[in-house]
Formats: sequence, C-alpha cells, structure tokens
Amino acid sequence: MYHLLLHPSPVFSNMAIHTIVAAALALCLVATAALAPAPPVHDIAACLVSNGVKNFSLPASPSFNPLLLSSLRYLRFVSPSVGKPSAIVLPSSQLDLQRAVLCAVNASLAIRVRAGGHSYEGLSYTSENGVPFAVIDVSNLNKIRVDASTNTVWAESGATLGELYHAVGEASKTLAFPGGTCSTLGLGGFVSGGGFGLLARKHGIAADNVLDAILIDASGRALNRDTMDADVFWAIRGGGGGSWGVVYSWKLQLVTVPDTITVFDMDRHGPADDIAGLVHKWQSVGPSLPDEFYVSTRIYFTSKATNGGNLTMSFTGHVLAPKREALAVLNKVYPELRLAESELSEVSWVEAAAKFALLKSVADLASREVGVGEYAKRKSDYVQAPISRQDVVKIMRYVTMAPTEGSIQLNPYGAAMARIGSGERPFPHRAGFLYSIQYAVDWKAAENGRAGEFMGWLREFYKFMEPYVSKNPRGAYVNYVDLDLGTNNWTSVTGGTLLSAADSVSHAASWGRRYFLNNFDRLVRAKSKIDPGNVFNNAQSIPPLR
Repeated sequence: MYHLLLHPSPVFSNMAIHTIVAAALALCLVATAALAPAPPVHDIAACLVSNGVKNFSLPASPSFNPLLLSSLRYLRFVSPSVGKPSAIVLPSSQLDLQRAVLCAVNASLAIRVRAGGHSYEGLSYTSENGVPFAVIDVSNLNKIRVDASTNTVWAESGATLGELYHAVGEASKTLAFPGGTCSTLGLGGFVSGGGFGLLARKHGIAADNVLDAILIDASGRALNRDTMDADVFWAIRGGGGGSWGVVYSWKLQLVTVPDTITVFDMDRHGPADDIAGLVHKWQSVGPSLPDEFYVSTRIYFTSKATNGGNLTMSFTGHVLAPKREALAVLNKVYPELRLAESELSEVSWVEAAAKFALLKSVADLASREVGVGEYAKRKSDYVQAPISRQDVVKIMRYVTMAPTEGSIQLNPYGAAMARIGSGERPFPHRAGFLYSIQYAVDWKAAENGRAGEFMGWLREFYKFMEPYVSKNPRGAYVNYVDLDLGTNNWTSVTGGTLLSAADSVSHAASWGRRYFLNNFDRLVRAKSKIDPGNVFNNAQSIPPLR
C-alpha cells in the first residue's frame, strides 16, 4: 500500500489533480498512523530510522559540518556562539518530508526549513535562546515538471531559481517565470516571501503567479489549495517562510515573453554630487516606464579611506522589446544616462537569467554550486515620494564616509505592481510605492573583528534615511529579513514566552506590520488555523492566537 501511494506525485503524475490530492491525503493518514512510537526526547535519529528516513546527519557525524555549511550563505552565523542543530534531515520524497516533520515534533525539536540558505538572518538554520532544533533541508526535493501546453510548472520547493529557469528555457523560448536574479535561491523561501524580480513590473511577483501548492502541516497532513483553508493558501503566497508548515511543491503560472529581449548592465562613475543627479532623475524614470521596462540601479561605495569622494552607479536593464525600441525610449526619458547602443544586447529570456546571475552559460543555471559565503548585513526600505535633489546629495555624501564597502539597491515598482491590490497577497507594497531600497555592508574575514562597527554604521545610516522613506509604518520587505526590527524571543520548541498569546501577537505586530501593513491581522488568523500549537516558528514568524 505504501508503494502504491508513494508513486503518484503532483510534480510528475498525469492524474487529475483531485486524484493526486486524494492520494496525498490518504498517504498522510497512513504515514501518521504507522509512525513508530515516540522516542526519548531529542532522539530524532531513532524515529527517522524506524520510519525509513535514511538521509540525515547528526553532530557526531563527519558529514555534519560540511552539510551545515553547504548552503550557509552568511558567515556571521558560523560563529561558535551560534547554536547548531541536533540533526539535519534531507528528505528525498514527500513521504520522507512528512515523516521528518513528525519525527522532529515527536523528538521535541523546533523545526527550521532550509532550501537555498539565503536568509539574511540565518533563520533557516539557527534558533533562539538555545532552543534545540532540527534542520529539514529540502535541497534534494528539486524535481521540476514543465507543461508548456498549459503554461504551468510543478516544482518542488528545494529547486533553485536557476534550476527552474533552466527547465523552463529547455521547454520553451517564449515562456518565463517572474523570479529574482540569484540562481541559487531556494524556490520555497523565495516564493514564501513574495519573490520580487525583473519581470515584476510586467507580471507581478513570484507569489502572484502561484496556482496551487502542497503544504505539509504540523500533523504531517498534505494539503493543497482545495483542502487547506483559504486564509492559509493566501498566507503561504508571500506571508514569509517558517510560519505555516513546509511547502513540498508549487504549481506556478508561467508568463509569455518575446523570443529576444534587450538587456544591459553598465556602470557610471563620478563624485557623489554627480551620482546624486543620476539617482534623483532615476526616481522619475524607473517607476514610470512602460510595463515592459525594468531598470534598477545600485550605488556602490567603498571605505572613506579609499573612495576619494567618488561612487559607482550600476544599472540593470531588462526590457521586453527590441534593442532599437529600448534605446529610443530610454534616451528620450533618461538622456542623462547617455546610453549607447553598444551597451545593449539582444538575448533570450533564459540567457538574460544566466547573465544577471553572473554565470558563464545557460547550462550553469542548473548548477547548485553555492560559491563562497560572505560577511554582510542587509536592511530595507520603501519610498513613496521622490527624494529631493538636495537630499539625494546629502545621502550620497553620507555613504562616501562609510567605514567599509557596501551598496544601496533601488528596485522600481509601478506598472503591474501598482495594479495588484495590496490585500490580494500578503505582500502589500503595491500602488503608492515608487521603489524599494536594500542597504548592504560587506566585509572580509580579516575584518571580522570590526563587524560590530560596520553593522553599527549601517544602522546609523538607516536612521539617517528615516525622513525620506515610507512612514506609519516604515516599510520593509520580508525576503530581506531584518532582526533589528524586533524578534519573538521564543524560549521553547513551540514558541513559549512570558507573554500571553494576545501580547505575543501585539509584540510581533511591531515588525509584522512593517512587512505586511494591514495584512498582518489576516496572517495571524491564518496561523491560528493552520498551526495553533506554533510548531513552525522562528525569530520573526507569525504567532498564533492560541
């Protein structure tokens, strides 16, 4: 019976979806009933072995540290002071995933789910206050099935964006998915946090293009759109990862693009005051271009000891139109850029995805090579009204005084982003928001003793920016998670605190409303339905009203 139930998959089966769901639910009931008796507290290994989950690692194993570090992107969390998991489990099937969740619960371990390991605050592989936890690493759940006839794809949540892009490019030259530029981002975390990318002004964010999902809840049940509560299906599409359960797979809507598009990636250099002029003008250009145009910019700075008062401004262009049309429009609305035809290229969408991921070829999109981690800190903002030229000059001069290197990334909104209602998804930053800002500082291993100084400078700069950005509340993007905004401060596996349930929600609202604005209350309602015991929690997860 197990074999018969295991074989169908929403990613690969040709069965009708209701049949797939029925099989998944039946599997869930059988798996739950057949789970071996609960082992001693924290003895997750015995539970996994008893239930046929073979791929896991414990701290005493030689494979443990390499596995933990394999997708630990932010090296601040390598420190010995950061608690390590009691186990790392790598499920290879939906059944493995269900049993991994149940075994972690039965072993009294908090659950952290890791796909690509790109959480800016390490939320997918750390816990608070020494609470024991297990990491469920879904990187082996990376199967993808593209159906070009219906412009859809089922993708397991451990697939990377690069793997998804490669599969879509293999299936069609005129289909695409609205995702980000980093090819090693895990699909599960990216979509759960909304998923802004280069096609957002034309087709919305990744979460806007989710048609269905298979969610494993705290009881090990497999739920899809038809069998989970409507608030819960709404919540998993942009309400942040780690609060609702584990998404096993996503059904995604693909979008159509031209055979060839126009791209560019070039720099402009100069004194802070000159760069300020380009930044000021960009504010009126980037968010107001036609839907087919995406032009973002990043201002790079180095330490005040080396920059000589100069900055570099990089432009990323992604235009769903021929080069001649792109050049004509941009030279008309942004002549200050002095864009030359030689700086533009015509490529396919999947070639553009490889280019902006800094890869040598389209084939490299399918590689899961993680590269080198970095020492860094990130923060975010939203802008609702253009910043004056005079104030942009002040900002550019401020960053020339940085003690380390870093950047300010400006991503344009408007177009489709402004036409989607702020409550249609948990991600609320739509009409009335011109662009987002991501602030970053980076440093080298040899400078790690100065990490506090560098992060302190970034926090001071963030405070300096307060008059120029969104207010009441000051907004932030949940995929750029920032624990400076506040934390739950859980003290037990299921999120116990000294606060009442109502007080926990009130406390979480202090940062939850910055990520989700008026959508925060509905997220609490969804959490209270799907996970009232708060099995899925992290430092900034949505708390339930228990």
